[in-house]
Amino acid sequence: MTSRPLPGKRATKSRRIKLEDVAAASGVSISTASRALAGEKGVKPEIREKVLAAAKQVNYTLPVALAGRKIVLAASSAAMIDYVRNQFTLYVLEGLRERAEALNLEIVTRPIADKADETQMLKEAREDPETAGLLFLTVDDEAMLAATRDFPKPVVLLNGHDPLMRLSSVTPCNRSAARLATEHLIQLGHKRILFLMRPGRRTILHRCDGWQDALKAHHLIADPDLIISVDDWLPELAARAIEERIRDRGLDFSAIVTAGDSLAVGAIMGVQKAGFTVPDDVSVVGMDDLPQASFVNPPLTTMHLPMREIGSAALDLISDSMAGRINPARRVELACHLVERSSTAPAKVHL
Repeated sequence: MTSRPLPGKRATKSRRIKLEDVAAASGVSISTASRALAGEKGVKPEIREKVLAAAKQVNYTLPVALAGRKIVLAASSAAMIDYVRNQFTLYVLEGLRERAEALNLEIVTRPIADKADETQMLKEAREDPETAGLLFLTVDDEAMLAATRDFPKPVVLLNGHDPLMRLSSVTPCNRSAARLATEHLIQLGHKRILFLMRPGRRTILHRCDGWQDALKAHHLIADPDLIISVDDWLPELAARAIEERIRDRGLDFSAIVTAGDSLAVGAIMGVQKAGFTVPDDVSVVGMDDLPQASFVNPPLTTMHLPMREIGSAALDLISDSMAGRINPARRVELACHLVERSSTAPAKVHL
């Protein structure tokens, strides 16, 4: 049965507005319309204004010239600490620079340790016509986010997000990544699973939420006593925390999920110092899949986070924002997957 339009309505087929439509609406040639929209020299100001007005009238998406412009990367103190501690930031920056090179963009890095740094950076970026947009790396501070929500140029957060959803952002799928890591251990028969973390950022709290999600989905107790916090990403701090846990309480767990590979390395060290083995006595899962994960003894089972892709996707969001293709803001979460190595094994004892 052939469907028909409703009475009184004309069946219309939507189509993409093309450059030819802009040229026809403004009464100029296609080449003149193209040069006017691209801002090229040799087009009279009155003609350019006429073409721009016609483009707006027909709802034509204006082309965006990113080549040769620059993006300011504002890196927080937390990002710089991360750069030294576990190299997550290093690989995000690699992906960012690879994509910038492909787009012929210049990345200008500016450290922002406090509000004064941010205020000065925003002032300079606002006044500089060559600055196309801003990237904020590892920023959670509410005051810093508030200052950028009304910035006139595109702003994208890397490895963080705006809880008010005024700013676009790109992160790994932190919550589901931790859930998948925990699910892997549960499928191996583990029931008492520690979560080892360095608190302080929303992204890490989301990983803790994912650990809880997996336990609750399998009717296991997500006891707050199973969460261990350390003050830094240093492996030796994680090792000390695990060793002290075993000394004080005995081996009352059979597996550990960590919020980062560096903590996983420390967890393995702590288990071994306490006189036990990985994975025979305790299974350990990391989060990052840094290159050194393959060289840990035993090689580390970990969640692969798409670190390089975070930087690349952020620049694509900047480009889409400039072209008017993003409204409202987007929160992009990139999928993660488990890389199984030798630090996990079936549970011997169901604690």
